[in-house]
Amino acid sequence: MVIGALTLGGAGIGTAQASTAQHSRPAPVKPTVVLVHGAWADGSSWDKVAAKLQHDGYRVVTPPNQLTGVEKDAASLRAYLDTITGPIVLVGHSYGGMVITNAALGDEQVKALVYVDAYIPDQHDTVLSLTSAVPGSVFAAETSTVFDQVAIPGDDPHNVNLYVKPSVFGKAFADKSIPAKDVAVLAARQRPLSFNALVEESGEPAWGTIPSWSVVGKQDAVIPAAQQVAMSKRAKAHIVEINAPHLSMVTDAGAVTNQIEAAAKATD
Repeated sequence: MVIGALTLGGAGIGTAQASTAQHSRPAPVKPTVVLVHGAWADGSSWDKVAAKLQHDGYRVVTPPNQLTGVEKDAASLRAYLDTITGPIVLVGHSYGGMVITNAALGDEQVKALVYVDAYIPDQHDTVLSLTSAVPGSVFAAETSTVFDQVAIPGDDPHNVNLYVKPSVFGKAFADKSIPAKDVAVLAARQRPLSFNALVEESGEPAWGTIPSWSVVGKQDAVIPAAQQVAMSKRAKAHIVEINAPHLSMVTDAGAVTNQIEAAAKATD
């Protein structure tokens, strides 16, 4: 009986030790989520998504996108990414998709790319070529009919700053779920995109080596849903389609956050 008791006691100690060892393993480090805004916007466009991600325990940063051209904007973002320690989930909205595709190339810290109503370019693609690839974009029109143009002092006279005309802004970005007064505020505080950003070719795409996720707004009037799906499939992205306009992270922050977190969990 004594031997049996010792044997059982030993087994109990061993089980307890194994259990303790199993439960003492450190939890996987959650990646930093970097949210990159698109043209005619700023980091505040991500406010709802950022708040949800922070609530769920993620570190979130929304560095400014310079909106000066694909190469320069990607270089600026890459310099910012280099200051972050640990894994990164890199998220881009609209033109931000062009930027993250170029900034993440060869960056081993970037574990996932997430495109939200975004351009997902292949090499040599431009914003203009992708915008007009299928019918339906409000911006597939003469530049002067949709943009107000402002000279950039000291720059090439052909490279002007483009502001979306107030009469076009709501049609392009929003739907009835965003109150007209809020759309007016967004239009008033828009940051301009340089003309160079529309015509500059994208480089080798980071999605060739980094897993990708995509959120497609089916009511998008900037990048038609059919084009978003085509680009997403080309990048072999995990796709979710939602009934949202171009500003899906404003109208459906929950669905956008869920897709970002799905990408983050896949990096564990």
